Amino acid sequence: MGRSQVVPRGDSGFGADGDDSGSPILHVDMDAFFASVEVRRDPSLRGRPVVVGGVGPRGVVSSASYEAREYGVRSAMPMMRARALCPAAVIIPPDFAAYSAASRTVMGIFHDVTPLVEPLSLDEAFLDVAGARRLLGRPAEIAELIRSRVLAEVGLTCSVGVAPTKFVAKLGSTRAKPDGLLVVPADRVLDFLHPLPVAALWGVGERAAETLARLGLRTVRDVAQAPTGMLRGALGEAASAHLHELSWGRDPRRVSPEQVDKSIGAEVTFDTDVAEEAVIRRSLLALSDKVAIRLRRSGQVGRTVTIKVRLADFRTVNRSRTLPGPTDVAREVFDTAWSLYEALRPGDRIRLVGVRVEGLAVAGATPRQLTLGEPEHGWRDAEAAADAAAVRFGRSVVGPASLLESSSERRELRRTENPGGPWVVPLSEPRRPS
Repeated sequence: MGRSQVVPRGDSGFGADGDDSGSPILHVDMDAFFASVEVRRDPSLRGRPVVVGGVGPRGVVSSASYEAREYGVRSAMPMMRARALCPAAVIIPPDFAAYSAASRTVMGIFHDVTPLVEPLSLDEAFLDVAGARRLLGRPAEIAELIRSRVLAEVGLTCSVGVAPTKFVAKLGSTRAKPDGLLVVPADRVLDFLHPLPVAALWGVGERAAETLARLGLRTVRDVAQAPTGMLRGALGEAASAHLHELSWGRDPRRVSPEQVDKSIGAEVTFDTDVAEEAVIRRSLLALSDKVAIRLRRSGQVGRTVTIKVRLADFRTVNRSRTLPGPTDVAREVFDTAWSLYEALRPGDRIRLVGVRVEGLAVAGATPRQLTLGEPEHGWRDAEAAADAAAVRFGRSVVGPASLLESSSERRELRRTENPGGPWVVPLSEPRRPS
């Protein structure tokens, strides 16, 4: 099943057969996940450069196969740039339903091994396998078991880092890619860590790397040996302390299986800058509906609504408002979002808008304040009924009437992955019985 041992570049000597007795943390990362799911679905794509992402003029790369990466294509790159680098690339719009289904199967395999699973995204997670040793063997053996099951049951490959800490395990999986396994023994963490470039440290982006380079600090070892006062003067108190600890391999964070979302949001980048109020209003309505559906699916409510507006010159403005009580109702989210936009009135053409709900809490454990004169049945009941209809017939059969004004607008909303809303059944596109 691919490689059973990986040795990083150079002569560091790290591979799959190191001493893993003090390394109970695994970081499992799927290889080119979205692109690999597409290749699994269409085997004729195997060996070809595959790029998944937005197909419009402002589309962004979500995932690229390793064949596409050989041309320099990377995630988060503008799709136009990816096309220029690799004209032969097969461009595929994302199918998040398929990726989510594959992710659920992969995460199920992880949970078969240990209850201590901390998902980071659809395609990666930390695992603490200390408690699984007696039943399943050493951490490296458990990692190989996971890789074998993922390949056999999902038809995809993954890479695994095995280390004493989350930080080093994640670095290990990155160095093991693609389709590999790397063990970092507890007594060799610094041997593994110190030769790496400073960008390997969490929190060091392009600007921080440039700042450190001006000080002559180019490797993790340089940062570890630098005077703390030098780091503090360049990066500030908090960042310097954080990087100093990581540069010595110190990361006390435990694997946390219960990850609570701090916010739920959605945004859309327009293919061309827009100024029409009606277009922006419909976009905010679609995004509010999408956010509310996600809230209800996750069993959460939120109290603060935030909008994000990015202007044509890339200036970004955020505005927020805290509601009297928590909500998961699209209409309430939209009313707040639209009033925030009306108060903002940026006056320029707009490149992107977004809606986010923050201050989340568990819906069932959060009391709801009733309003004097409130009808017995309102938007909350209507949206709950739409959720039930969507389970049976699909989300596309129910949507806000104002989002269905033209076929071109319907295509735009589908492109932004609007899941629909609970106000009208679009009879102009009837669903034929099977």
